[in-house]
Amino acid sequence: MPPARAVPDVLSDAFTADPYSAYRVLRRDAPLLWHEGMHSYIISRYEDVKKAFKSDEFTTANYDWQLEPIHGRTLVQMSGREHAVRRALVAPAFRGRTLREQFLPVIEENARDLIDGFRTAGSADLVDEFATRFPINVIVDMLGLDKADHPRFHRWYTAMIAFLGNLTQDPDVAAAGIRTREELADYMLPVIRQRRDNLGDDLLSTLCTAEIDGTRMSDDDVKAFCSLLLAAGGETTDKALASTFANLLRHPDQLDDVRRDRSLIPRAFAETLRYTPPVHMIMRQPAQDVTVSGGTIPAGSTVTCLIGAANRDGNRYSDPDSFDIHRTELDTATAFTAAADHLAFALGRHFCVGALLAEAEVTVAINQLLDAMPDLRLADGADPVERGVFTRGPAELPVVFTPAA
Repeated sequence: MPPARAVPDVLSDAFTADPYSAYRVLRRDAPLLWHEGMHSYIISRYEDVKKAFKSDEFTTANYDWQLEPIHGRTLVQMSGREHAVRRALVAPAFRGRTLREQFLPVIEENARDLIDGFRTAGSADLVDEFATRFPINVIVDMLGLDKADHPRFHRWYTAMIAFLGNLTQDPDVAAAGIRTREELADYMLPVIRQRRDNLGDDLLSTLCTAEIDGTRMSDDDVKAFCSLLLAAGGETTDKALASTFANLLRHPDQLDDVRRDRSLIPRAFAETLRYTPPVHMIMRQPAQDVTVSGGTIPAGSTVTCLIGAANRDGNRYSDPDSFDIHRTELDTATAFTAAADHLAFALGRHFCVGALLAEAEVTVAINQLLDAMPDLRLADGADPVERGVFTRGPAELPVVFTPAA
């Protein structure tokens, strides 16, 4: 197995600037790599990452130290019946009739409110003025929390994501994450107790009353799930939405296809999840020695699964470095389920519980933005640049359009 110095270093500035070139080298020359600085094995080929997500040989025990310090114990750490029951308690709120009838109006209202803030201006930064605000506003409103606290929640989820992606173990980032857990608990636990005594039709009330076989979520369970939802549902949808629009704006012919046929929006989103996923790496831990391309991973090791590399594996996708919403390898009927063809939401029992919520948010946002700004286009000279290693998306997305009257 090659030493870390023989291939691109995932902690280097060069990797941050262009991970996709590094991914090609890793898939070809070092599909299994030990990274001393991260104390982790790195895998990059589609079949290996898929195996890490779906096989019982791999666990999520890594979240005991990676997530629990800031969220508390959440369902992503659980397995067996404990995981099945906890997931069954929360999953119904994010799909089907509940999503359509109870929360879709919340999504639509938040999109309208943000777009109304710049639709008459003739220009906007879709990252700063929309993408970074929209998903966190939706989650806060779904939970029935105070709209005045949106900035506070945005700050908290930013600190949580920084903690999760703290690959260099920066002590300041770690300390900020721990403070965030304490601040969020001080805020949420009194609200949860009050909501139990005064139930409404919001998601927090649903979580407080959900029951399966006599099992309910404790106050700490509800708080931990809300914490996870704010971080994962905010950061990932933020970057997925910005990336979807950036990809379409860079490919005007495909944007025109979407303008003419809005049923293509889920295809554009699914292709974005493959081509420029919002989360580029997720960790797992094997329960036993596991063989993958390039060698064997010892039991108990940390494994960094490079989603961004696996989703561009030429052995899985034709012309993988091209953005193509008409790609035949992606089935939109399954793209937001545990049977997805891409790996952006993971797979198997730990597939992202909020995938359908993310699809609804992106679909509503793109529809409303195109309705309000039919001639939306990149500002002259704009070249949206991605930022980030653990999570990744455009840092800014300046656009121009004919202002609304």
